[in-house]
Amino acid sequence: MRQRHIARPIGTFLVLTFGVTWVLWMPVLRIAGAVHEPPRIPPLLALGGPVFLLGVFAPGFAALVLTTWEGGSRAVGGLLRRILHWRVGFRFYAFALLLMPLTKLAVAVLHRALVGTWPPFGEVRPVVLVIATVISTVAQAGEELGWRGYLLPRLTEWTGLASASLIVGAIWAAWHLPLFFMPGADTAGQSFPLYVLQLMAYSVTLAWLFWRTGGSLALTMFMHAAFNNTKDIVPSGAAHSTSPFTFDATVVFRLTVLLLWIVAALLLVRMRGVRRVG
Repeated sequence: MRQRHIARPIGTFLVLTFGVTWVLWMPVLRIAGAVHEPPRIPPLLALGGPVFLLGVFAPGFAALVLTTWEGGSRAVGGLLRRILHWRVGFRFYAFALLLMPLTKLAVAVLHRALVGTWPPFGEVRPVVLVIATVISTVAQAGEELGWRGYLLPRLTEWTGLASASLIVGAIWAAWHLPLFFMPGADTAGQSFPLYVLQLMAYSVTLAWLFWRTGGSLALTMFMHAAFNNTKDIVPSGAAHSTSPFTFDATVVFRLTVLLLWIVAALLLVRMRGVRRVG
């Protein structure tokens, strides 16, 4: 009976989130599939445009709607206060900011040792990446309210934090699937199965951070922004295969997934037995 009580809001959240996002993103896919040359996407629908961004914010919107339905304004206030929960130890900020850059630098060293050459490095200066991370942190509320603020605590109560972090990662990756067919997206030409593995590992690190900071969405938003802005310090690149449903990928991409999973495995051990977050 308890499982049914938890499963129903989770199912509703997923239907709302996937339904709204994919419906809003679908026009771009239809335009791209209807032409053989690079399509001209109307600015309203293009990547970064208003319709696209509404789809990006769907997890947060769904979380707010369902939280209002379940607990009223008091519950919504509790959820939103997690965004303002920023007073945590400096080590958590360092972890959030540096995990991806350090992973990528380690990948570059391994690439040099295994392949004999250095991989291509990004051209954006580190200080610019840090500034971009700070500025874009607020925008991550659109996803983090949903994935970590709403979905993760409920799954944790049901399955435990370790399993929940992996499940959220797989769902989070699946939600991104249309971007693998969208012209101009940085996921175009990449391996979707490896992307799923990458996001599952990163989801573990975000879940650990959420747990250790007492349910701070401010920190998961910051880490999410750091992931987006620093992952191309050493770009994973694209294999340009004909289908995203392949394991064909660059050495950098494969090494990145491997190192993230080493970190995730260590954190999964620490999260065993945890049944409540926040």
